[in-house]
Amino acid sequence: MIDMTKVLLKPEFKNLTHVASGKVREIYSSGENLLFVSSDRLSAFDVIMNQGIPYKGAVLNSISAFWFDYTRDLVPNHFLSMNVEDYPVEFREYRSELEGRSMLVKKGKIVPIECIVRGYLSGTGWNDYRNTGSISGVKLRQGLLESEKLDEPIFTPSTKKRR
Repeated sequence: MIDMTKVLLKPEFKNLTHVASGKVREIYSSGENLLFVSSDRLSAFDVIMNQGIPYKGAVLNSISAFWFDYTRDLVPNHFLSMNVEDYPVEFREYRSELEGRSMLVKKGKIVPIECIVRGYLSGTGWNDYRNTGSISGVKLRQGLLESEKLDEPIFTPSTKKRR
């Protein structure tokens, strides 16, 4: 049975070097590598909520690891391991918090882009639609209402905001 009360919002790893925070991830340094820790934080429209979703970080981490592994022969990536035994020794004391929700990666240059799959007309997409009738250049039918379900999902670019 999953303990639905166990939520990790902000890990406290006092002996580790914290590098950065994202909407849902915390990043720690270890020499030539980084440790990404996926929290259970929930964000919507660039707002981080005070509540979390139990094990969201573990699910997000597993999905990311799957795709990094699946595509590594097509596109080189930064993924090294999700196995805490492979991590540098300083991380192992936090094993219970890291298992399933973290990954060791190579340091690299950040490319500040992201994408959004939109199924509903909300947020910045709504603003764009009101002004142009489109979202990121994707023309939509006239007369849509805020938060209305789109006829079909659309894929749009976005930019990562530095935190």
